[in-house]
Amino acid sequence: MPRSVQAVYLKPLKRKAQHGYPSCDLQLRSYSVRNVEFYADFALRAAYYLHLPVLGPIPLPRVTERWTVPRSNFVNKTSQENFERITLRRLIQVLDGHPETVEIWLAFLRRHAYYGVGMKANIWEHESLGVGKTMDVSLENLKENLEPKWAHFERRKNPATSERVYDMMNEDSLRHNSDAPLSG
Repeated sequence: MPRSVQAVYLKPLKRKAQHGYPSCDLQLRSYSVRNVEFYADFALRAAYYLHLPVLGPIPLPRVTERWTVPRSNFVNKTSQENFERITLRRLIQVLDGHPETVEIWLAFLRRHAYYGVGMKANIWEHESLGVGKTMDVSLENLKENLEPKWAHFERRKNPATSERVYDMMNEDSLRHNSDAPLSG
């Protein structure tokens, strides 16, 4: 049997994390154990081939929803049906992953999504220590660019539009009730 076929029957390979900084948490949800386990295995194998160190799949607590519905719509209140829905969840945590590689991994998983499995990803990006100074400089540039736009906030007009409206209001055809010109 070829090695690639043998690998399907083994646990997925994982890479070791150097520093242990989390870069992404992927939560898989499904009503079926088979679907969520299969897709978690698929996600781990994809992460291995993209050189992403991952932890998981970590089982998260089940979410159980229960509700009761009457069987008929009139007098038979004592005849009711009970329903239950259990959501199974698994967590896959990416450690020390490069943000672009994590985005590629998530895009690959979205493209090859498995039916009945929902995904929710939390992504963390880390900046250098001097990022605060660059943010202050960019804030000053942003204020200079936005100042003319803030002058007419919620007015949807520019000064030329307001001058045209003033001229139109002072025309003879619109001032038929009043003799005094509008004050500006």
